[in-house]
Amino acid sequence: MLSLNSPKYAKCPGCQLKRDVKEIAGKATSYTVTAEDIRRELNLEPFVQLDKASIEEAGVQRAVVNEACPQCNHPQLEYYTKQLRSADEGQTVFYECPKCRHKFSINT
Repeated sequence: MLSLNSPKYAKCPGCQLKRDVKEIAGKATSYTVTAEDIRRELNLEPFVQLDKASIEEAGVQRAVVNEACPQCNHPQLEYYTKQLRSADEGQTVFYECPKCRHKFSINT
Protein backbone atom coordinates (compact mmCIF):
# COMPACT_ATOMS: atom_id res chain seq x y z
CA MET A 1 0.00 0.00 0.00
CA LEU A 2 1.39 3.35 -0.95
CA SER A 3 1.47 6.14 1.61
CA LEU A 4 0.92 9.74 0.54
CA ASN A 5 3.41 11.43 2.83
CA SER A 6 4.37 13.99 0.20
CA PRO A 7 2.37 16.07 -2.29
CA LYS A 8 4.76 14.90 -5.05
CA TYR A 9 4.93 11.13 -4.66
CA ALA A 10 3.44 8.06 -2.95
CA LYS A 11 5.83 5.63 -1.29
CA CYS A 12 5.53 2.00 -0.21
CA PRO A 13 6.65 1.70 3.43
CA GLY A 14 7.67 -1.92 2.88
CA CYS A 15 9.81 -1.89 -0.27
CA GLN A 16 10.35 1.90 -0.57
CA LEU A 17 8.90 1.97 -4.14
CA LYS A 18 7.95 5.52 -5.18
CA ARG A 19 5.28 6.57 -7.68
CA ASP A 20 4.64 10.07 -8.91
CA VAL A 21 1.28 11.37 -7.65
CA LYS A 22 0.30 12.21 -11.23
CA GLU A 23 0.55 8.48 -12.14
CA ILE A 24 -1.97 7.40 -9.51
CA ALA A 25 -4.29 10.44 -9.44
CA GLY A 26 -7.88 9.52 -10.28
CA LYS A 27 -7.27 5.75 -10.31
CA ALA A 28 -9.35 3.40 -8.20
CA THR A 29 -7.47 1.99 -5.27
CA SER A 30 -8.16 -0.97 -3.03
CA TYR A 31 -6.30 -3.01 -0.48
CA THR A 32 -6.76 -5.89 1.90
CA VAL A 33 -5.85 -5.82 5.57
CA THR A 34 -5.34 -9.18 7.24
CA ALA A 35 -5.22 -10.07 10.92
CA GLU A 36 -1.49 -10.65 10.47
CA ASP A 37 -1.09 -7.08 9.14
CA ILE A 38 -2.87 -5.67 12.18
CA ARG A 39 -0.82 -7.79 14.61
CA ARG A 40 2.38 -6.66 12.86
CA GLU A 41 1.35 -2.98 12.92
CA LEU A 42 0.42 -3.12 16.62
CA ASN A 43 3.45 -5.26 17.54
CA LEU A 44 1.23 -8.04 18.93
CA GLU A 45 2.30 -11.64 19.33
CA PRO A 46 0.78 -14.05 16.79
CA PHE A 47 -2.19 -16.12 17.88
CA VAL A 48 -1.17 -19.47 19.32
CA GLN A 49 -3.11 -22.44 18.03
CA LEU A 50 -2.69 -25.52 20.15
CA ASP A 51 -3.00 -28.96 18.67
CA LYS A 52 -5.00 -31.63 20.52
CA ALA A 53 -1.91 -33.07 22.26
CA SER A 54 -0.95 -29.63 23.60
CA ILE A 55 -4.47 -29.05 24.88
CA GLU A 56 -4.50 -32.40 26.69
CA GLU A 57 -1.06 -31.66 28.20
CA ALA A 58 -2.35 -28.31 29.45
CA GLY A 59 -5.22 -30.07 31.20
CA VAL A 60 -7.94 -28.31 29.23
CA GLN A 61 -11.16 -30.30 29.21
CA ARG A 62 -14.11 -29.94 26.88
CA ALA A 63 -17.64 -29.46 28.09
CA VAL A 64 -19.79 -32.58 28.35
CA VAL A 65 -23.43 -33.04 27.41
CA ASN A 66 -25.69 -35.96 28.39
CA GLU A 67 -26.50 -37.09 24.85
CA ALA A 68 -25.97 -40.60 23.49
CA CYS A 69 -23.32 -41.14 20.84
CA PRO A 70 -25.07 -42.01 17.54
CA GLN A 71 -22.40 -44.61 16.78
CA CYS A 72 -21.75 -46.51 20.05
CA ASN A 73 -24.55 -45.17 22.33
CA HIS A 74 -22.10 -43.94 24.97
CA PRO A 75 -24.25 -41.73 27.26
CA GLN A 76 -22.10 -38.57 27.10
CA LEU A 77 -20.47 -36.48 24.37
CA GLU A 78 -17.74 -33.84 24.61
CA TYR A 79 -18.43 -30.63 22.70
CA TYR A 80 -17.15 -27.17 21.79
CA THR A 81 -18.51 -24.37 19.61
CA LYS A 82 -16.98 -22.23 16.90
CA GLN A 83 -18.29 -19.29 14.89
CA LEU A 84 -17.58 -20.43 11.33
CA ARG A 85 -20.21 -18.43 9.44
CA SER A 86 -21.14 -14.77 9.57
CA ALA A 87 -21.85 -13.19 12.95
CA ASP A 88 -25.61 -13.02 12.35
CA GLU A 89 -25.80 -16.81 11.99
CA GLY A 90 -25.52 -19.39 14.76
CA GLN A 91 -22.40 -21.16 15.93
CA THR A 92 -21.36 -24.62 14.82
CA VAL A 93 -21.30 -27.18 17.63
CA PHE A 94 -18.66 -29.92 17.34
CA TYR A 95 -19.26 -33.18 19.23
CA GLU A 96 -16.86 -36.03 19.93
CA CYS A 97 -17.52 -39.28 21.73
CA PRO A 98 -14.91 -39.94 24.44
CA LYS A 99 -15.31 -43.70 23.98
CA CYS A 100 -15.25 -44.37 20.22
CA ARG A 101 -13.98 -40.90 19.09
CA HIS A 102 -16.86 -40.50 16.61
CA LYS A 103 -17.01 -36.84 15.53
CA PHE A 104 -19.87 -34.82 14.08
CA SER A 105 -21.12 -31.25 14.01
CA ILE A 106 -24.42 -29.37 14.04
CA ASN A 107 -25.01 -25.86 12.70
CA THR A 108 -27.28 -24.04 15.14
